[in-house]
Amino acid sequence: MILISIAGAVGGFLFGFDTAIVNGAVDPIKENFHLSSVGLGVVVAITLFGAAIGALIAGWMADRIGRTKVMGVAALIFLASAIGCGVSAGFWDLAAWRLLTGVAVGYATVLGPLYISEIAPASIRGRLSSLQQMAIVLGIFTALLTDSLIAVLLGGADAEAFLGLPAWRWMFIAGAVPALLYGALSLKLPESPRYLAARGRRDEASGVLADLHAIPRDQAERDVDRMEATVSRGYRPRFRDLLSHRTGLLPIVWIGVGIAALQALVGIDVIFYYSNSLWKSVGFDESASFGLSVLSSLINVLSTIAAIVLIDRVGRRRLLLVGSAGMVASLILVSIGFAQSVTVRGELTLPGSWGPLTLIGANAFVVCFAISWGPVVWVLLGEMFPNAIRGVALALAASINWIAGVGLNLSFPTMREISLPGSYAIYAVMAALSWLLVYFGVPETTNRELEDMSSGPAHQDARP
Repeated sequence: MILISIAGAVGGFLFGFDTAIVNGAVDPIKENFHLSSVGLGVVVAITLFGAAIGALIAGWMADRIGRTKVMGVAALIFLASAIGCGVSAGFWDLAAWRLLTGVAVGYATVLGPLYISEIAPASIRGRLSSLQQMAIVLGIFTALLTDSLIAVLLGGADAEAFLGLPAWRWMFIAGAVPALLYGALSLKLPESPRYLAARGRRDEASGVLADLHAIPRDQAERDVDRMEATVSRGYRPRFRDLLSHRTGLLPIVWIGVGIAALQALVGIDVIFYYSNSLWKSVGFDESASFGLSVLSSLINVLSTIAAIVLIDRVGRRRLLLVGSAGMVASLILVSIGFAQSVTVRGELTLPGSWGPLTLIGANAFVVCFAISWGPVVWVLLGEMFPNAIRGVALALAASINWIAGVGLNLSFPTMREISLPGSYAIYAVMAALSWLLVYFGVPETTNRELEDMSSGPAHQDARP
């Protein structure tokens, strides 16, 4: 179970790697392609727009051809786009490949939580589903470390290197390695037993379940009976199944969409996509900025390990509430810290103790996010919806997450120029809203079987 869950989460690694790898290339791209702040924002954020499209397509495809086959499709797209970004000739070329990268990332966003939640036993589903987020943060860490190593070894992010390509291009091309691994693993993974049950492939479903959970075949068959009772055999879910006569969407879908949007709007992408240029803008040199970015990513990894330990013990709601409160406090500190910046010899810098305090605030925000909203949101989205609509509901929520990310990343370069402290104050307000949504709307799903998620008023009033 653990090995298969890790293999299923490799898409999450590519998700983190391919979205964060642009960090080290931001400044060289801006200089080489002569981009404005808006153009730079497009190059970074268009991946997130592609992810919104990919997330919608992934849920639909996964319900039709299976979870593992769509993983293989995603791996091929990851491979092509990594090479394409590395050899791009200009702004439009790079933007097109970054868009395609986003489509693959959107696939991974849906497939990891969907697949792992459907194969995992309820007692350890939180820990296994959190492996998706662990893979994402490891991908981010590896991307930032790769950026840093390439820049150091080759004498700077814009240095000429092997085959006449500058270092920043090799940062993108490095993504081909995990893409090949993901494709190879997708050929070996067993299909989701819940997908098989929904397709009427009962014998295959019970066989996979017996092998995965190490249980007798007759017990596996009884479990498949429960799965079949929560889906219409042969029926392929559609987005209209998420609609409600009274509220537009089913209440549980509204909650899922809300937490997905707020996960992006609290501003975590700013830390990982813009951190190099952000720290340089307030006085740190290139080497120190790369080092601080890697440090934040390492803290993210260690905090996610803590989340995996806690998620099935503490519960989803409690972790989210604690994390939201911590994010509010740390974002306020960062906002106040950046407000103290002054110009020294024509360059911005943080005077006195404000540099270390702001750095502490930024990393405290990473910790609070990584132990809560990072992993727990994807765990919840993989398990909170009924079997009959899980694929399409997760796809919609993931797509909204990426659309919110598009808005965040498109707006940040301009917002930073208007008011860097104001930007972080807005993210603090979003964190406060996240606390309110969890407190009043998010159900607890710890230790509940997926087949039990169909009960309760939040799931009722669906259109026929």
